[in-house]
Amino acid sequence: MSIIRQPSRRTTPTENAPVTRGPTMARVMLGTRLQRLRTDSGVSTSIAGTTIRASRSKISRMENGRVGIKVRDVTDLLDLYGVTDETERSTMLALARQSGSPGWWAGYDDVMVDWLQDYIGLEAAASSIRGFELQFVHGLFQTEEYAREVTLLGYSGAPEDEIDRRVDLRIRRQRLLDGPSPPHVWLIIDEGALRRPVGGGAVMRGQLKQLAERADQPGVAVQVVPFAWGAHAAAGGAFTLLRFGENEVPDIVYLEQLTSALYLDKTEDVERYSEAMANLTIAALTPADTRDFIGRMIREA
Repeated sequence: MSIIRQPSRRTTPTENAPVTRGPTMARVMLGTRLQRLRTDSGVSTSIAGTTIRASRSKISRMENGRVGIKVRDVTDLLDLYGVTDETERSTMLALARQSGSPGWWAGYDDVMVDWLQDYIGLEAAASSIRGFELQFVHGLFQTEEYAREVTLLGYSGAPEDEIDRRVDLRIRRQRLLDGPSPPHVWLIIDEGALRRPVGGGAVMRGQLKQLAERADQPGVAVQVVPFAWGAHAAAGGAFTLLRFGENEVPDIVYLEQLTSALYLDKTEDVERYSEAMANLTIAALTPADTRDFIGRMIREA
């Protein structure tokens, strides 16, 4: 299963930015910088590929952060692009080494498709996570019981140990919310996702209680769009907006599909989804009213 990723429109990088956490973000930063250096030096993807004994398509994948890059290849490309500054070379080589290191999620590669590995890596490196959920509670807020029921919907015939690992992966993702530098999280949920009885009454009560607890956590905002308010700006489906602390890395819109995912970082695409998020923020209950709303649902459950 492959990732379908739109061409990016990059911003100007911050020179000598510190190496960031995680191999996925290291790949994205390194690819962005290599693309800028190649363009500035007037070198074609064909010539760059020949220099490192690779195809022009591999150069494109490297520049889009799709694949790791060997330190030797980065050294050869820096020579080709005329980069002589030792500080810049050292930073680039450090990114190359980090891009090849495994993330914690590598231990689950037997139950993870490639496009999900990329998302988890980006999620772990994000400084801000915003999004809208139409069908289910977001994975970062799910209880183990709820996550198991959601997993069984897509893998009902899988062995029990495989289901256990898939659930464990989803729950482990949530550790970033309790880490030393958690991202800011702002999620808007359609009321339907909270009314849908996934796993039955007991599972939903536990899920609603955990959602209420997460909504009270510093740096987390949750809003609900009630049924009574009719159609809204994102009735077409769920999406996630990821923002990063590195200036050269654009915001990314993540759209999960049944067998693949879309990663959009073109300015016009990101702006459309940012506008939809802003409209949803206005249309939904306030975070305070949402806490009251969820509290009533818990008492009624």
